[in-house]
Amino acid sequence: EVQLVQSGAELRNPGASVKVSCKALGYIFTSYYIDWVRQAPGQGLEWMGRIDPENNGTKYARNFQDRVTFAADTSTNTAYVELTSLRIEDTAVYYCATRGDGGDYWGQGTQVTVSV
Repeated sequence: EVQLVQSGAELRNPGASVKVSCKALGYIFTSYYIDWVRQAPGQGLEWMGRIDPENNGTKYARNFQDRVTFAADTSTNTAYVELTSLRIEDTAVYYCATRGDGGDYWGQGTQVTVSV
């Protein structure tokens, strides 16, 4: 069974950084891209970009190119997103997702709250 298991909720001050993990279970990690998506309160889903765990190739959405870094560790089958210089408006639920042969799979989401 394909599962994506994310790390727990985070609380940060503005200007800080946060790193969210996404552990892939039940499939060959290097077979599919991992996408990162976020949803701010009252807003729709916003695609942040994706990483190919096979070669660490990345694609970033334009809004996130300067402050976001994706990584994938094939030794632990875990993908990461790091967001720096956090702003209040970065408060959102962050999701990892993958599209495999059996369909789309999503992590449970990680709440990131940026507050003074």
